[in-house]
Amino acid sequence: MTWEIVIGLEVHTQLSTHTKIFSGASTAFGSEPNTQADAVSLALPGVLPVLNKGAVERAIKFGLATGSHIAPRSVFARKNYFYPDLPKGYQISQFDLPVVGQGSLTIQVEPLSGNAKPYEKTVRITRAHLEEDAGKSVHGESQGVTGVDLNRAGTPLLEIVSEPDMCSAAEAVAYAKTLHTLVRWIGICDGNMQEGSFRCDVNVSVRRPGEPLGTRREIKNLNSFKFMQQAIDYEVQWQIDTIENGDKVQQATILFNPD
Repeated sequence: MTWEIVIGLEVHTQLSTHTKIFSGASTAFGSEPNTQADAVSLALPGVLPVLNKGAVERAIKFGLATGSHIAPRSVFARKNYFYPDLPKGYQISQFDLPVVGQGSLTIQVEPLSGNAKPYEKTVRITRAHLEEDAGKSVHGESQGVTGVDLNRAGTPLLEIVSEPDMCSAAEAVAYAKTLHTLVRWIGICDGNMQEGSFRCDVNVSVRRPGEPLGTRREIKNLNSFKFMQQAIDYEVQWQIDTIENGDKVQQATILFNPD
C-alpha cells in the first residue's frame, strides 16, 4: 500500500553575536562551566533584559535573503516550562508577532537511492523568530549527579520554521543543507553543528493518499545531516508498521540514537 510522508523542520540557528540576546555576557564556546553566566543568565531578582541589536539585524538579514515578510513591529512572549537549566521558569521567545514572517527557500534535491534525477523544489517558510537558548544539564555517570551549566543560557537563536512541504528524507536533508549554507554565507551563523550552532527538530507523519494529515512525532536536536536521514527513514518505517499493525501513532517528542 502506498504511503505519503509529510515532513516539516524547525531549525535552531545560533546567531553570530559576541554577546547574549538580553545581556552583555559572552557567547564564546568552550569556556569553563558557568563562567559566562551573568546576573541576567542566572535570573537573579530585579534583573531586566536589554535586547541585543545585532541579533535583530541578523534575523532581518535572514528574512531579506529568503524573501520573507519583515515585521515592522515584533513582540516577545514568555514560553513557560520548568526545567533545571531554565532559571527563570520561562523562555523569552516570539509567538504571535515574530520578526520574520512568511517566505520560501528553493532547494536542489538529490534522491538518496535509485535512478531518479535531481529536481528543484520550493519549501515555504512559516516564520523565523528570535529567542534565547536554555542552559545545559550535564549528567555525571560516575558521581550519579547532574550539574547545570548556564554558559549557553541567553545565547541568541533564530528558530526557522518551515511548512510541512517535504515528503522524503532526501528533501528534508536538502532543505537543511541549503539553509545551513545560506546562514553561513550571509554571515549570521557559523554553522558549527558539533558545537550546537545549527540543530534541527524534524516533524514526521505518514498518511494514505487523499487522507488528512497523520499524527506527527517530533525528533529533537539532530546535529548531523547523516543522522537526520537515518532518523527520518527509521521513524517513517516505524509509523507505517504501527498503523499497519492496527495501532495508532501517538503524538510525541523523541530523540534519535544512531546506535
